Amino acid sequence: MARTFYNEILTDHNIRPGHKRQLEGANMVLEGVNPSCGDDIVLQLRVEDDKIVDGAFVGDGCAVSQASADIMLDLIIGKSREEAAHLSELFLRMIKGSVTDEELEELDEAGALEDISHMPSRVKCAVLGWHTMDEMFKGKNEAATTEDQ
Repeated sequence: MARTFYNEILTDHNIRPGHKRQLEGANMVLEGVNPSCGDDIVLQLRVEDDKIVDGAFVGDGCAVSQASADIMLDLIIGKSREEAAHLSELFLRMIKGSVTDEELEELDEAGALEDISHMPSRVKCAVLGWHTMDEMFKGKNEAATTEDQ
């Protein structure tokens, strides 16, 4: 059942991404690269008064990286930077297998990617968008990579 849910969520966000486009008026932009498999996204956010009012991404990569970035944007748009950073921290802990059921619920659809932790070759794909956002919030100007995983 969980595997079917994972596949449906992943497939839907990969085939019909709601946020894969150029974002006019983006005031935060950072490229994220997964050199081990070639995933490459450019995350674009429009942040006003510390609130993420819109977000998008462009780039190429596997279904996991593209769907995860789209799911992340669904989750963080409308949130403060602090709330988005909290969700990212939960997501990264989920991938490492150390979240509570209550924390998993906070992740909404992103929780469908929980099983990625059992697929080591896909972890870097799943976290690319999240790491890129974290680096963006830290003020990094160079491309974010997932080499540190």
